Amino acid sequence: MQEAERGTDVLERIDNFHPDIILLDLMLPDLSGFDVCREIRRAGHRMPVVILSAKNEEIDVVLGLEIGADDYINKPFRPRELLARIAAHLRKAKETRGEARPEDGRLVFRDLVIDTAERRVLREDRDVILTHTEFDLLAYLATNAGKVLSRERILSSVWGYEHPIETRVIDVHVRNLRRKIEPDPAQPRYILAVPGIGYRFAAIKP
Repeated sequence: MQEAERGTDVLERIDNFHPDIILLDLMLPDLSGFDVCREIRRAGHRMPVVILSAKNEEIDVVLGLEIGADDYINKPFRPRELLARIAAHLRKAKETRGEARPEDGRLVFRDLVIDTAERRVLREDRDVILTHTEFDLLAYLATNAGKVLSRERILSSVWGYEHPIETRVIDVHVRNLRRKIEPDPAQPRYILAVPGIGYRFAAIKP
């Protein structure tokens, strides 16, 4: 484990240290945590990034997730909850590194192709760049196309959380996915909301 007090220190060390997960405070003395997260993703690093912050306004949470954070935890937090969420992210990252199962393959929905073996998404034959968590969420929804999935079930399956907690993280990631895969994000045809329950991925075949 390594600690860094400044955002520039994080960016300088990340290539040599290769952390499994990054816990990122927003209030740093030089760069903001938002800027650090943005640079981490811009550099192509895929490890989970968890933001820890006393800023709990909706706009802060949305911004953190939109620039590539996998999770956003408000201060003060319960230590056991933090440890549980870290463990969940590490477990999911380890599963990803373990290569796809032989039965995994391509999911094709009209102009959208999701390759679970290569962890690659194509829309109209063009690569769609997704974060680690965005891909996991999209793959889970698409694999269960046609089924109504509750927010609690999505949290458990994609984030690995055993107990229901803040679910707006799902809504922000869905919003990000819609901007990337939907022809018209305001009128989604793939990821559909089911009021009071969660989401359903429409099984639109070629």
